[in-house]
Amino acid sequence: MHVPRDALLKGILASSAFFLVTGVVTGLVPTPVFERMVPRTVLDYTFLVLTSLLAGVYVVQRATTTDCSGDRCAYGGAVGGFLAVACPHCNAILIALFSTSWLATYVDPIRPLFGLVAVALFVGIIYRRR
Repeated sequence: MHVPRDALLKGILASSAFFLVTGVVTGLVPTPVFERMVPRTVLDYTFLVLTSLLAGVYVVQRATTTDCSGDRCAYGGAVGGFLAVACPHCNAILIALFSTSWLATYVDPIRPLFGLVAVALFVGIIYRRR
């Protein structure tokens, strides 16, 4: 299967942008702006890389077809990937939506589940479109 060059470029840009934006906002990519309060783990980086790569593959597929029936699953996968790597104690977006104690008690233990759901959504929609 031949993939147009512009579709590949869009996929690489989307994957890189997702990795950088999510990594910086969640503190996985170290910056002098703030320090992540929850330790970085291999699982966090695994979900960040997998979600970024799958988002890029999805964008390549989306750029080569007119079928937009899986966009909701892709958006859900992106949100799930963000929640899987987000620091529940230092993420201003999540703290604004929920309290710190609620996040630490209920969200932090299930963060890997968000990552699995995100990867499953992306893999499912990519496979279905293939």
